Order: sequence, then structure tokens, then C-alpha cells
Amino acid sequence: MGRIRRVPAHEAAPEIARTYDWVRRGLAQLTGREPKRSIEPLEAYAHVPGLLQGVLALESATAGLNRLDVHLNHLAQLKAATLTSCEYCIDLGSQIARRSGLSDAQLRALPRYRESGLFNALEVLVLDYAVSMSRTPVDVPEELFAQLKEHLDDGQLVELTHVIALENMRGRFNLALGIGAAGFSEGLVCAVPDVAHRSGAP
Repeated sequence: MGRIRRVPAHEAAPEIARTYDWVRRGLAQLTGREPKRSIEPLEAYAHVPGLLQGVLALESATAGLNRLDVHLNHLAQLKAATLTSCEYCIDLGSQIARRSGLSDAQLRALPRYRESGLFNALEVLVLDYAVSMSRTPVDVPEELFAQLKEHLDDGQLVELTHVIALENMRGRFNLALGIGAAGFSEGLVCAVPDVAHRSGAP
């Protein structure tokens, strides 16, 4: 249960109710599941309709990104979600990452990704970048960025940086308002919060 009242469809303006339906269908297509609480963050944003529309525009633009490999995109977002410990984000992100090719063993290994032997060299760099970006304060070593530039062009690096930053925003918003898991990964392997990397080295 969140800390503020959600705005249900029957109380929302018609355009917001239509937006709820559109996002719910999109999440169902993306995850193959449609839990009842799938749009709870939107029902919080609906208290400020103009902000809701702005967030949706940003999310829509993000969904259309295609320079970065989709697997790396989802892997980076999920790692960032585990670092904020956002239950909603981890729940949703685990199912999305699974459907983009992440194995159950990799989901379980995310907290110890460097020692697991389950991630290739580029995946480890992407995970290191998510860890570095998700610190407070942000601390991305020059060597790490140089190594990423050996694999990714500038456009791909911008997309990667954007999705990690956006996932941090989502997680902090949901955590502050008490928005928990919706059930996208219910009955399936799900990543776990990773507190060990919040302030330490990758």
C-alpha cells in the first residue's frame, strides 16, 4: 500500500483513464503479464496531470531507443533498480530482462556479477557503469568510461547513461511514495536488492 491515495480510473479525467489503459496494455505486451497493480506509479503521478503527461512522454521516447542492444539496456536498468532497492522496479525489470534473454541464474547472480562467470566482458562493464552511476555522489572512473567507449559509440553511451539515470529516478519516486511490487515476477525468479554496491567500488 502506497503512502498516498492512488487516483483510480473512475475518478480520473477521461484522457488520463485512456492513458491508464494504454500503459496497462503496453506493460502486458512487454511482460506477458497484467497484475492488478501494474500502473500504480501512474496512479500517483495522476495527482499532477501535467507532470504525468511529461513523464509519459519521456518514457515513450525511452521505449523508442534502438541504438543500444536491448539486452544491455534491460540489464543496466535492472541493476540500477536493485541498487535503489525499488520493489516495483525490480519486479517489473526482472520480467522484462528475462524476456530479453537474461537467465534465472543471471538474475540470481546480479549481486555478485563480477565473480559469477555468467556475464561477458561488455555486460560486466555495463553493470559496473550502472553501479558507478547509481552511487551518491555519482562516481564513474575515467578508466571505466574509456573501456565502455571501446565497445559503444557516443549515441549508445548516451542511451545507456539515460536509461540508468531514468531507472534511478523511477526507483526513488516509487520508494518515497511506498509503491511496492506489482506481481510481474510472481512465482518466477526475481532479482534481489543489492545494498553492497551502493557506496563501494564495483
